[in-house]
Amino acid sequence: MSRRGTFADIAADLPAGNDLVTTEQTVLDNIKQEIANYDDVVDSARAAVDAEKSMSLREALRRYPKAAGWSILLSTAIVMEGFDVVLINNFYALPQFSQKYGVQLPDGKYTITAAWQAGLSNGAQVGEIIGLCLNGWSSERFGYKKTMIAALSMMICAIFIPFFAKNIETLLVGEILQGIPWGVFQTLTTAYAAEISPVALRPYLTAYVNLCWVIGQVIASGVLRGVLTWDSQWAYRLPFALQWLWPAPILIGTIFAPESPWWQVRTGQHDAARKTIKSLFNNSTEEEVENSISLMVHTNAIEKELSAGTSYWDCFRGVDLRRTEVASGAWMIQNLCGSAFMGYSTFFLEQAGLATTNAFNLSIAQYALGICGTLSSWLFMTRFGRRRLYLVGLFGMICFLLVIGGMGFISTSNSGAQWAIGAMLLAYTALYDATVGPVCYTIVGEISSTRLRAKTVVIARVAYNIIGIVNGIIMPYFLNAQKLNWGAKTGWFWAGFCIICFIWTYFRLPEAKGRTYGELDVLFENKVSARKFAATVVDQFAGHESSHSPSGGRVEDIDEKKFINGGQGDVVHLESI
Repeated sequence: MSRRGTFADIAADLPAGNDLVTTEQTVLDNIKQEIANYDDVVDSARAAVDAEKSMSLREALRRYPKAAGWSILLSTAIVMEGFDVVLINNFYALPQFSQKYGVQLPDGKYTITAAWQAGLSNGAQVGEIIGLCLNGWSSERFGYKKTMIAALSMMICAIFIPFFAKNIETLLVGEILQGIPWGVFQTLTTAYAAEISPVALRPYLTAYVNLCWVIGQVIASGVLRGVLTWDSQWAYRLPFALQWLWPAPILIGTIFAPESPWWQVRTGQHDAARKTIKSLFNNSTEEEVENSISLMVHTNAIEKELSAGTSYWDCFRGVDLRRTEVASGAWMIQNLCGSAFMGYSTFFLEQAGLATTNAFNLSIAQYALGICGTLSSWLFMTRFGRRRLYLVGLFGMICFLLVIGGMGFISTSNSGAQWAIGAMLLAYTALYDATVGPVCYTIVGEISSTRLRAKTVVIARVAYNIIGIVNGIIMPYFLNAQKLNWGAKTGWFWAGFCIICFIWTYFRLPEAKGRTYGELDVLFENKVSARKFAATVVDQFAGHESSHSPSGGRVEDIDEKKFINGGQGDVVHLESI
């Protein structure tokens, strides 16, 4: 039997029970009534999909250098958060800071009490949750650009509070207020990077957010090591002041940055979206611009028909519930896999028995390895995908945590064991920042529907911060000499959670490598198993009467492949038609 013909012809010849007109076909029929020149839009959108998926990394950099540049600029705001997280958590090991804000121990030394350690560490987390909720509303109403400008302006003002804080209570207020713009940066930068970049650049630009986090950590560790011998208040005031280096230049750059074209299409600003695409796309032709607009219009129309809203409640309805779960789970794993050790690395290494100077030196090496790990993740993601890196990373971290926990039983009396714990922490950091750390940002940025991306990313980050708050409460009690004082033995506690994360990843985390947003819509609509995402061929335009095939050619060119027709539950084998 000939394989030539449109999908409508194939549908007519299918035996009973394999009819192609299903829920997704109904969706397509409905959006035909909403989109003028629907046939032309579909053909144009299909051409955009084919162009994006065939684009190499080199070609993407050549055609989209401005998209990469603007994404990198906005994402650099995350450096401030990475800087302060390390700053406040490792100030607990800085004698000058403890003497100013802490209490004196019987042996004459000063320390920040476990309760205030938890309060300061969680103050920023509370502020971030407020910022996250504001961003979910503001970025959809006013756009990414205006929201970013407002957050950077607030950041400049908020830094004054910890810089001039006379007591620990004022310092807590400063951490909370600084956390609000950080919450905006956490999610806006990821969503912005995901929306202005083509498929080929998406993993690099979203993972760059994690690189910025690690850069901030390296700078903070270096600064803390540098002021360790200062016998004055500037040992802790100067690091606070250095936070002013970042927001002003980023703010100036953001004023000239383009808005997300996906947001412009969602709000009906098609002409503005065309101008934005032309500014991001080097040497673009009118046809290429129209193809990109058509893809955005078609994808937005499908998602609008499927979820019919952009409220937070829509993130928990229908297929979007699973997408919210995946995004939240991927981000929660960052805090459930034992990464709390890295945030408290200097204090932790001190409690494990290392001298303060050596603890600070190792923390610098730790974050330097984190940069190398993040850079290597760019290569790994394009070759192995997201799901496999998560699984490999979690398995390796389980092993490292078990070793760290075991060393904890002998570290107090054995200097070799103390250095072994430091070495394991370095290896753990390198593996984390080559896998779970950066890959998470790519997963969260691409797994949500385009209409609900800002809110899904916000919900996922709130889930991350809630676990972070729990970590901020329990870690000081695990490590503080006045409380549990478990030290390295805490590794076994986190190894148990890391095993749970591995199991969830295996059964629930899908592979989104190389997928367009429309294809992901179809896969989720069909409830495809996470383990089968990578192997399933998808055509978001199936059901449209056209001579195009799922692979971009005619139906006759497909042999022995299976694909999902526009979101139908059945997998159709063309060779059997």
